[in-house]
Amino acid sequence: MSRTMSKSPSPAPSIAARPDLLARAYLDMLAREEGAMVKPMLRSNQADAIEHLLDDLDGGSTDNNRLVLRPDLAAVAVLVARAIEAEPGLARRLRREAPIVILATHAPDTVQMAEDVITRCALATNARVLGPQSNLQSTHRDGAVLLVARDGTSKDDRPEKGNQAVSSALHLRLPIIGIAPDPARHLPHALQRTVEHKLALPGFDTSALTLVIEAVAGTTPTKTLDPDLVRLIEFEDLPLAIRSYRTADQCIEALDEIVRRKGEHLGPGPSLEELEGYGKAKDWGLELAKDLADFKAGRLAWEDVDHKGLLLSGPPGVGKTQFARALAKTARVPLVATSVAQWNSASYLSGTLQAIRHAFAQARRQAPSILFIDEIDGISDRAQLRGDYVEYWSQIVNLLLELLAGVEERPGVVVIAATNHPDKIDAAIKRAGRLDREIVIEKPDVQTLARILRYYLGPELLAGIDLMQLAIASQGATGADVEAIVRRAKGAARRERRQLGISDLLSEIRNGQPSISPEHRRRIAVHEAGHAVVARELRTGEILGLSVHDLGGTLHIENNIAGTATLARLKDEMAVLLAGRAAERLVIGEPSIGSGMLATSDIGRATGLACAIEARCGMGQFGSVYIETANDFANIPGLLTAVRKQLDQAEERATHILIDRMATLRTVADELERRGYLSGDQIEQVIGDGGGQAKATPPADGAVADRRFGSSP
Repeated sequence: MSRTMSKSPSPAPSIAARPDLLARAYLDMLAREEGAMVKPMLRSNQADAIEHLLDDLDGGSTDNNRLVLRPDLAAVAVLVARAIEAEPGLARRLRREAPIVILATHAPDTVQMAEDVITRCALATNARVLGPQSNLQSTHRDGAVLLVARDGTSKDDRPEKGNQAVSSALHLRLPIIGIAPDPARHLPHALQRTVEHKLALPGFDTSALTLVIEAVAGTTPTKTLDPDLVRLIEFEDLPLAIRSYRTADQCIEALDEIVRRKGEHLGPGPSLEELEGYGKAKDWGLELAKDLADFKAGRLAWEDVDHKGLLLSGPPGVGKTQFARALAKTARVPLVATSVAQWNSASYLSGTLQAIRHAFAQARRQAPSILFIDEIDGISDRAQLRGDYVEYWSQIVNLLLELLAGVEERPGVVVIAATNHPDKIDAAIKRAGRLDREIVIEKPDVQTLARILRYYLGPELLAGIDLMQLAIASQGATGADVEAIVRRAKGAARRERRQLGISDLLSEIRNGQPSISPEHRRRIAVHEAGHAVVARELRTGEILGLSVHDLGGTLHIENNIAGTATLARLKDEMAVLLAGRAAERLVIGEPSIGSGMLATSDIGRATGLACAIEARCGMGQFGSVYIETANDFANIPGLLTAVRKQLDQAEERATHILIDRMATLRTVADELERRGYLSGDQIEQVIGDGGGQAKATPPADGAVADRRFGSSP
């Protein structure tokens, strides 16, 4: 596996390029206070005004036989120092005046460490830090500082709380400092309205990492970490890798191992370009990857990126999670994966809210990044809530809506949520500015299944073998199903110490089920051929293929009944739907029950169209009427007779077409029975009359559906 580190011939130049004098002073102060073993960090430079900040520090020698400075605390100290140093004069004001300061940490788990650093390093040595619960009216003014640190876990961490304490501190002209992941949501209104210095912890970069390692290990590393990996570092990773008994370069190596495992976009698995069967989702993702590349390069502003939120829906196993991983790999950005189930694993509401905030904060720290939320339908729709659960779920939904709506507060963070049940999601989550784009991932068609099989088999296994017969046999499977089929087939062959064969894969696909009989296969082939011949004659859509398999048969056709469809168009559609049944009657002698039994069957769909003609579209004998319950034949006198007439006429029309094209019908059925699959081009070749297949006129909105006709007779 390739490494992400590089070695430079000389120590990293970050110190010379960025002195970080205040950060070095903070590290020295923390070490003195904790009695930690640490290399003195401050470079003496009497000409620099920063030296004056240390004039009132207590002296004392460092005890080199005690504790080591915590790397995570050291990292926060560096970032706090940088945030303060970026505000001219603030370091001096914090010690000698009464500034009003807010520090945004972005992450709840950083608040306590930031509070420690400010209390122990940024304030004067005689400072008396008071909280909002203190009685400020009776306190002595000398050295008093009001510090409001909130991580968002308490129900009191909101703007309505603590305003009286801020007002009292303002009256006494005390320094006031607020620390929170999201100050607008967590700190008192009075503090937000009077703030003089708004600070935010900067990103953790290579130079900050170098400082931390130098402080703990005692030397500057000569190796560097890939910048993409540096962005993945979390403070909790640092103590795992940076140890005093390691050299600086060993710390880099250990950190590389720890962080690299978190970078799912750098790990194994397909890129988005390699995925099959993702349709519009793949197009969306590739467009986003280009935008993120331009955003990282500074060529595109975040407000100009239009792909910021996506709701990905589809049945289980179609690869929604894999899509997120592949997109992150293609875009070369971190993937922060979470789920509603993880959020709800907390015992209390506060824990759930904290988990949600943490996920968004983690994505912000690693931005540009992709935040993937699985099972988002696990968050209840407020419109369906009743009783005791209303307040509980309302708080969760409201927080999620806040975080989703704050697009400008999370620059570089793209949110993708996945669901198997899009109808169960709170409507507000799908509104503009949140997850306002919804894409459905369907189960793959037979051609896509063949490509997925080839991907999981690799280029060498069954090389040169046409996988279409396997794809046909596995129709109805998802990408996850195919991966499992190939894995189990490989395992079976491996245990028998032989090469993988087609039979291994077929055995796993059938999963112990017997294959269809020759008679059954013949009937299915005739049925599907009937659909294809009539669809081609009436030009109802572009035929993509025909297949016969153990689960039945399928006509793959792209068409759509648009809002501008006429009566003639609907009648053509009914004729195609009933053509399979008509073909069975003509070739075999009688139809099977396979055309019916379900609302989604040929007869079920044709009946739905006939009902629409008669009772909803104003095209039947009832005239221009709309009846909502048009399928309730018993309550609408004459409707059953009218619908039956429409269906009889449609099947009779299909029968006449097939009689005129009987030779074509038999030829297509024979070839389909023999091959198992015919593409649209192969159907044209089989028919062999040189006729073109007209494409249906797309609907006004440009949508094209892949509708499948036919069933298992």
